[in-house]
Amino acid sequence: MPKNSPIAAGPVVYVALGDSTGTGVGATNGGYVARLFNRLQPIRPGSTLVNLCVSGATSADVLHTQVEAGVAKHPQLVTLGIGINDIGHGFTLDQFARNYDMILDTLRRETTAAIVVSNIPDISSAPSIPAAIRNNYQRTIVQFNQRLEEIARRHGTAIFDVYAITHEGLPGHPEYFSGDGFHPSDLGYELWAEKMWPTVASTLSI
Repeated sequence: MPKNSPIAAGPVVYVALGDSTGTGVGATNGGYVARLFNRLQPIRPGSTLVNLCVSGATSADVLHTQVEAGVAKHPQLVTLGIGINDIGHGFTLDQFARNYDMILDTLRRETTAAIVVSNIPDISSAPSIPAAIRNNYQRTIVQFNQRLEEIARRHGTAIFDVYAITHEGLPGHPEYFSGDGFHPSDLGYELWAEKMWPTVASTLSI
């Protein structure tokens, strides 16, 4: 199984790949990516964030429009958060898996970065999701996550389990959702970054 190369002391080039949660839609102070970078900067002064996340992006968008640009930045850290829009756009599980595998394969072959993937959050309790489809929506997220995690393990990447945190923490906590009833609020993104940071720090050995 491939392993991350040791991360030398000093500034880190952090490339973020993904969707609206990476850009911070729904919040006033950025998404989980910006909040992770805020934790990284004091420890590795001079570090750079290259946030390539785009609202509405699918795994196909990451593969075809984000990965190459990210590789060109010669990152020491890459985070990947993608999948919920694949479900929303009706991608099959196999379509998603092929794209995801190609994304990680490219990152492994063309960079020496430490890679941390976030699985798909359980947003089936979001106010904007009709009650009648919540159970099926949750089952689909679980299926996509199972395949995502299999691929990530095969590529030797660190996995942050945001599904478990959101499955337990979102129901009954509307304050974690923004006004659109779908994206996280500032509180929601802060919870995400707070829980994800130890995985990132461990992967970077800091």
